[in-house]
Amino acid sequence: MAVTAQMVKELREKTGAGMMDCKKALTETNGDMEKAIDFLREKGIAKAAKKADRIAAEGLTYVEVNGNEAVILEVNSETDFVAKNEGFQTLTKELAAHLLAKKPATVEEALTQTMENGTVVEEHINTAIAKIGEKLTLRRFEVVTKGDNDVFGAYLHMGGRIGVLTLLEGTTDEVAAKDIAMHIAAVNPKYIDRNAVTEEEIAREREVLTQQALNEGKPENIVAKMVEGRLGKFFEEICLLDQSFIKDPDMKVRKFAESKGATVKSFVRYAVGEGIEKRQDNFAEEVMNQVKGNN
Repeated sequence: MAVTAQMVKELREKTGAGMMDCKKALTETNGDMEKAIDFLREKGIAKAAKKADRIAAEGLTYVEVNGNEAVILEVNSETDFVAKNEGFQTLTKELAAHLLAKKPATVEEALTQTMENGTVVEEHINTAIAKIGEKLTLRRFEVVTKGDNDVFGAYLHMGGRIGVLTLLEGTTDEVAAKDIAMHIAAVNPKYIDRNAVTEEEIAREREVLTQQALNEGKPENIVAKMVEGRLGKFFEEICLLDQSFIKDPDMKVRKFAESKGATVKSFVRYAVGEGIEKRQDNFAEEVMNQVKGNN
């Protein structure tokens, strides 16, 4: 029996399993919906899919470098405990190797690709979910390419709670590249330099600083000069090259890079779970409610 897109959609809605898993289940069971559901349950995939409404805000970042190519990725789990699990760490490394080999443009594309072992990425993640017992998600990644005379700086902080991948041009000094990556992990700049900051963002900051100065009762004729001074501080906070280098605060990162004959071409910094709304369970309140309920 031919498996239609409508059948795949229906099975997805019933089980929450991935599209590729649903298609495979229907093919294996000749289009029988009930048998397909059982097939997914037997494989542990339907069980995994029921975890889809949970929040996966823990996990790991990881950087894999292979010659002139590197990838940084974030894989999420529900708990920090699972992030330390050997199986989860293996999954993260397998996904990194796949992303580096196939270079998909998006996470969605990556999930439909076939891995070296013959399984589709989404199925591979679902198998890990069934084994580990938590919702696991490939959240994001970036593949970076360099020239022969350039260098990557890879740094993982606290075993992967923060991951940074830098690309320096004009040097092959790995130690310098890693030092800059370490600085980025600690200080969290938004941009490489002032040229990357949008005019809109600068105008908004200038407006805020002007209003602050006026509210402080400063005379209008000196406000403009004050604002430019404070704008310099603003750039120091958000622009990597304007920041004091964490290993030598008397030197700016720009000066450190120049001393190595290097230009910072790009950087990617991932912190686990940033931007994901974590569910705050108030256990004390929960226990109190249970106690009251039992009285």
